[in-house]
Amino acid sequence: MLSADPEPLKPGLYIVATPIGNLKDLSPRAADVLSRADAIAVEDSRVTGGLLHHIGVKRPMIPYHDHSTERVRDDLVARMGSQAIALVSDAGTPLISDPGFKLVRAARAAGHAVTTLPGPCAAVAALTLAGLPTDRFLFAGFLPSKAKARDEAIDEVATIRATLLFYESGPRLGAALAALAARLGDREAAVAREISKMFEECVTGTLGELAARYAEATPKGEIVIVVAPPGEAPPATEADADVLLAAALQRLSVGKAASEVADATGLPRRDLYARALAIKGEG
Repeated sequence: MLSADPEPLKPGLYIVATPIGNLKDLSPRAADVLSRADAIAVEDSRVTGGLLHHIGVKRPMIPYHDHSTERVRDDLVARMGSQAIALVSDAGTPLISDPGFKLVRAARAAGHAVTTLPGPCAAVAALTLAGLPTDRFLFAGFLPSKAKARDEAIDEVATIRATLLFYESGPRLGAALAALAARLGDREAAVAREISKMFEECVTGTLGELAARYAEATPKGEIVIVVAPPGEAPPATEADADVLLAAALQRLSVGKAASEVADATGLPRRDLYARALAIKGEG
């Protein structure tokens, strides 16, 4: 239960994660901070207003989003000297594909306390649903809408040995999946949407299968694409090692070149040292 007359919070910035769908996911601590903050920096006052109504709270709201001016940010930072300012996004954890990092940097630079209240995040929630490797993952945000820029963005992460996470909208989903399939091959993947809501769905398959499924369909709701890491690379050959050694020997000693190529290929350092001597003409 929220106190009818809560004590004020200590001044500073409070980063508050809010539900991505089900309002019951708001933590008691988050509700408590929102009820005691002097003001709340919001993306959309209508969205946050609905959340505050749900917990029976009325607090001043200040618009803060991608189009906010430096003056708005400076005003918020100035207020943190004597007031508790909460920062929320429309859904999920602020700063994750949402505005806010500049405000955090400015607050820290001004010497104000910054506190985070962890909670829902669509990317992490989708990762838990997908059934793909979770030991290493990369959140890549939204892909560009234009084809060339989108292809370049995919190529940048194509060789990263980690599960990839992208946010996407319904109208762009089919094109995004087709581009991912073309650039990454037929990796395992998942499309998660409406997470924590009544019609939560997580569809799995290869990128090609998912691209075909959503080629004409335009699903509703906020969407996360989860893509498996690349498959194991074929083992390096002697020819591969010779190429790497020749390049390494241009800048390193025989021993260091052998060590570097051993780390890169998994081949025995002793064998690589002998190969390096042969290439250098010393053995």
